[in-house]
Amino acid sequence: MSTPTTPRAEQPAPDYVPGHDLLVGKVVVVTAAAGAGIGASVVRRVLEEGAKAVVFSDTHERRLAEAETALAAEFGADRVRQLVCDVTDEAQVTALLDAAEEFGGVDIMINNAGLGGTASVLEMTDEAWSRVLDITLTGTFRCVRAAGQRFVASGKKGVIVNNASVIGWRAQEGQAHYAAAKAGVMALTRCSAIDLAPHGIRVNAVSPSLAMHPFLAKVTSDELLAELKQREAFGRAAEPWEVANVMVFLASDYASYMTGEVVAVSSQQA
Repeated sequence: MSTPTTPRAEQPAPDYVPGHDLLVGKVVVVTAAAGAGIGASVVRRVLEEGAKAVVFSDTHERRLAEAETALAAEFGADRVRQLVCDVTDEAQVTALLDAAEEFGGVDIMINNAGLGGTASVLEMTDEAWSRVLDITLTGTFRCVRAAGQRFVASGKKGVIVNNASVIGWRAQEGQAHYAAAKAGVMALTRCSAIDLAPHGIRVNAVSPSLAMHPFLAKVTSDELLAELKQREAFGRAAEPWEVANVMVFLASDYASYMTGEVVAVSSQQA
């Protein structure tokens, strides 16, 4: 995909969408949800949509504690729990789902954890490749498996939503490991959906193009961000909450007939 020759005007972000009680009574688990990215927006969104409780994780203990304090003050301490969880560690994934048992067990699992990076395949080390794949793809698999097992054991018709990326479909320089991992998340989503369908469990994924948050701005050059924005029809990055909205839709009963789908959250030009 080439960048337009005529600069594309950056459209303003839309107004924030209020909650519509899409997840009333649900217990939601979200990975990689500290800070200000998509995961943090998902946590806020599910609370606004009436979730009974949300258990959220990350690997950064201080940011997790700060997020829990702020959310508890706004939504009630009885609705939020945080737990440090490294998705490369099966025991920590199990502990995360155990934490949801306090509220009656997980109903919705949202797998947001992932790791990127930039390196040419000519210079990429085995360690860098394996690290990205272990967090982004295998970590998602561990969470899908753990949540799926809980749903089957409890008889719940649970929902799993994974976070993929358009980079799993489209080439970008220096992103071989991340693109391979996200393409794997898409395939994992489709295949696990078929495995879990006989139990009434749905598995879907979102595939965002460009969602702006402080960490992305920190690790990406202004030049590359400007180029990526020019690939978008609106001339801007998505707000993290715009991606969270689609994840919440997939988690809700409005998407009851959808499983094995990868939904692009993108304004990229055809």
